[in-house]
This record gives sequence, C-alpha cells and structure tokens, in this order.
Amino acid sequence: MPSPQQARAQASAITSGKTVPEAEAAPTSRLREVFDGHGLSPGQRRIAQYLIEHITEAAFLSITDLAERVGVSQPSVTRFAAAVGFSGYPALRERLQSMALAALPGGGPGAAEELRSNELQAAVDAEIANLENLRRDFADPDRVIRVGRELSRSTPLTVLGLRISVSLAEYFAYAARRIHPDVRLVTRGGSVAYDALLQSREAGGTWLLAFGMPRHAQETLTAIRVARGAGLRVALVTDLALGPLADEADVTFATGTGSRLVFDSYAAPGVLSAALLQAMTDADPERTQARLEEYEQVAEQHQFFLKD
Repeated sequence: MPSPQQARAQASAITSGKTVPEAEAAPTSRLREVFDGHGLSPGQRRIAQYLIEHITEAAFLSITDLAERVGVSQPSVTRFAAAVGFSGYPALRERLQSMALAALPGGGPGAAEELRSNELQAAVDAEIANLENLRRDFADPDRVIRVGRELSRSTPLTVLGLRISVSLAEYFAYAARRIHPDVRLVTRGGSVAYDALLQSREAGGTWLLAFGMPRHAQETLTAIRVARGAGLRVALVTDLALGPLADEADVTFATGTGSRLVFDSYAAPGVLSAALLQAMTDADPERTQARLEEYEQVAEQHQFFLKD
C-alpha cells in the first residue's frame, strides 16, 4: 500500500497552462511587471518596493505622504513615475488605485475595511492575502514546472538559506532528499558557503535554489554572486522581485511574507516551496516512486514514525 507521500506524488501532478483562463494576476505581480525592466536607481527601487508591499494603502497617498513614508524627496517620486512610463505621479496613482480596488471584494473602497478583533487575526488576514496573491500567480504554473524540472536534473542540487531563511531551506532540503539523489544544504555563510558552492559545481551541479527572506542578508547576496561566478544558475525564493538579490538571480519567485507580528511568518513561501517540490517529483516520476518506496522500506524497518 503506498504511503501518503507516494499517493500524493501520483495524484498531484501539476497541469501546465492556465487552469482558470479568466484569472487575473495579483496586484503585486502586476506592479512588478509595470516596474520591471526600467533600470531603476536604488532610490527608485525603494519607492517600487514600498508600493508593492503596501499597494492598498499607498494607492491613496498624496505625493507628499508617499515621499515621507519612503524617505525620499517629492521630486524623486515624480522622477520615479516618469521612469516607469507615466506622465507624472497623478497618472501613476490612478493606475495604483485601479489595481488596488480591483483586488478588493466587491471592487470598491468600502470593501477595504478590515473586520478583525485583534492583531493575531490581522496577522492571519495578511497571510491569507499573501496566499490569495500566490494563488493568482499559480494560474499559469509553467514557470514553476520549468524550474522544478531544472532543479530535478541538477546533481548535486544545492539549497541555500542563511540567517532567518534557514528554516525554509531546511524544509525544502529535507523533502527534496526523499526524491533527489544528492541534495546539499548550505546554512552558513562566508568561506563555508563558498566551499560548498564551488564543490557543488565541480561535482556537476547546475542549479542553486536560494531563499532570501527579510531582512535580506549581505552574505546571501555574496553567496549568490559566488554561485553564478562558479557557473551555477540561481533560482531565488524571496519576498520582492526588485532589488539586489533578484538582480543576481536567473529566476525569481517573489511572494509575500507576513509582517504583522514581531517576527515574520512564511505561509506563502512555504506553499511555493512545496509547489517546487511537486514540480520536481513530476519531472521524474519513476525516480520519485522508486526513492519513496525505498525510503518507506527503511522507515518501516527502523520504525522512524509512530503508528498514528
């Protein structure tokens, strides 16, 4: 009898193409498309990042308020609007408002009121919104399928997560080892990371999967640069599609993190990680089944798990 993981591997293959043709991309994804490819300056990237993170609020700010929130001058906001293809800030704000309102239930500003009784519920609401945005992004799963196939082929496959990103990297590596013959986890920066990345490439690896959650670590950026310099391609899971980390990656999967509590939560990045794992199982189903069967035999022999 197949284990739950084996059964899910057989039944959960990702279907290519948009399963819901009318599905509209999340506002954050649409904003990234608007801002992408314009060669923004560091100050302009700060504005773009703020708008992506706070679109429902920022869409109704005056130019003065937006400049104060971001910590830039009003002329900088005006130049930013021109840099991303608008006649000025009013035109940009009009576009932001249409995106923000379209995402609200009922499509009107009255639906923006948050019905919550405490901050814990507000934190859950924020994560639900992150998951809804991710769901819209998954309307076309082709990029996840393609990258999952490449990660599956990379032997060894190196997974990098430093500082706060360690937990996501450990989860991914733990699961990936059930379906991939050689997964190497890097959770320490500096020369330790450099050695691991260089050895991975010398051993025939072609891809690095890196996790970069806020606050984004300088050593993560350095490690990604070392990986690319060694000839590895980089798939990045992070919270923003704009910025130094995304600039260095070959493929970026950007999804929101929960930031309502003292420490961030990672519902959407966790689901995204599981989706990439699913795509890896789909890429080589025969290997997946063989490895899962072998693992189940070992687990049964040594009684790894309780009989629930």
